[in-house]
Amino acid sequence: MKFDTKAVQGHRREFDPLTGAHRIPIYQTTTYVFKDTKHAERIFNGEEHGFIYSRRSNPTVEYLEEKVAFLEKGETGLATASGMAAINTLFTRFLKTGDRIVASSTLYGGTYGLLQMMNERYGIKLTFIPANEFHVKLEDALDDDVKLVYIETPANPTLDIVDIESTAKITKKYGIPLAVDNTFATPVGQRPIELGADYVIHSMTKYLSGHGDTIAGMLVGPADVLKPMKNLELRFLGGVLSPFNAYLILRGIKTLGIRVRKHTENAMKVAEFLHDHPKIERVMYPGLPDHPLHEVARKQMNGVYSGVLSFIIKGGREAGRKLMETVQIPALAVSLGDTDSLIEHPASMTHATYSEEDLKKVGIHEGLIRLSVGLEDPDDLIEDLDRALSQI
Repeated sequence: MKFDTKAVQGHRREFDPLTGAHRIPIYQTTTYVFKDTKHAERIFNGEEHGFIYSRRSNPTVEYLEEKVAFLEKGETGLATASGMAAINTLFTRFLKTGDRIVASSTLYGGTYGLLQMMNERYGIKLTFIPANEFHVKLEDALDDDVKLVYIETPANPTLDIVDIESTAKITKKYGIPLAVDNTFATPVGQRPIELGADYVIHSMTKYLSGHGDTIAGMLVGPADVLKPMKNLELRFLGGVLSPFNAYLILRGIKTLGIRVRKHTENAMKVAEFLHDHPKIERVMYPGLPDHPLHEVARKQMNGVYSGVLSFIIKGGREAGRKLMETVQIPALAVSLGDTDSLIEHPASMTHATYSEEDLKKVGIHEGLIRLSVGLEDPDDLIEDLDRALSQI
C-alpha cells in the first residue's frame, strides 16, 4: 500500500471489535475490571495482554502507538503526553551520570534546555556537532562514554540537514543507538528507521495532529526496548497521553499525507518568493537547490521538504519584529504544522534557552524568523509578506 492508504486504513481496520463502531472509541477510563484474580495476575505478570490502569496502557492510545509505528516502519510505539515527554523518556532510559550524548548542535530549544539541565544536575556529558557535517565528524567524537546519538533533521529552526543513512552506518559500527527527531519531516517523506536509525521521536502536537488542538509525543523503536520502557520509565515518570488526545491525533493522521504535501508545496512557493526578495538576506529551506545539503534532503525526504522555513531579514531583530507585527495572515505564535500559518522569532521565543553566544555558534541569527506555512492559498501568503516587507 502507498502511504496515503496506510494513513487512512491503518495497520488494521479501525473498527471497534466490541461494537463494530467504524472508529476506535475514546476509552475514557482510569481502570479496568478483571475477570478474576488469576486473570489479574496473568496481566500483571505479562503472561496475557490486557489493561490495568490508563497510566500504564489504554486501548485508544495503544491503537495510536501501533499506527504511528506502522507508518514509521518501526516495531512498536510509545505515546507520551508531549514531545518533550517522549524525549525525556528516551534520555532517562539510556543516560546516567558520567555518560555522554552526541547530538546535532541545532535543536529545538526545549531539547537543548533539557540537555543542559541534565548536564548540570546529573553529570550527563554533552557533545554537539553541526548538522551539515554531522556524519563527517561523528566518528572522532565517539568514545566509551557515548550511550546515545541524537539528531534533528531538518533542524529547528535553521533547517539544517543531517545525512541519516551515513550517520547510521557509523552508529551501527560502534553499537550505539541512533535517535532521530522526525517532527519536521514526518513519515510522509522521511522514515529514519528505513535509513538505519534505531528510534524516531515525534512531537505529535505538530503535523501528526495538524490542527493545533492537541499536545502529544511519540517514540518509535524496537519492541524489546520500548515495551519495558512503558512498564518502567513511562509508568514511573507519568508522562502518559490521554485517550481523548490520542483520538484527535488518530483523526489528524487520516489526512497527514495530503496535508504535508500541500504544506510543502506552499512552503516552496513562499521560499522561492523570499529567496529573490531584496530585503531578505538568506532563506533556509531544504527544498531550495542552493541549500547546502539539498541533494541529501531530496533523497532522504523523498521530495517532501516540510512546511517550515526560516529566513534572515535585513535590518536584524527590529526589522523582524516589524514584519511579524505587520503580516495579517500568519499568527504570531510558536509551534508548527498547523493548518494556519504561524510566525515566530526563535532567538527570543522557542530557542530562548540558548545563550547569545550559543545562538551565534549554531547559526540562529538575531534576525532569523521561522515561518510554519499553513494551508492557506500561497498567493495570499506571498502578497501578505510582500506588503509587510514593503513597510520595512
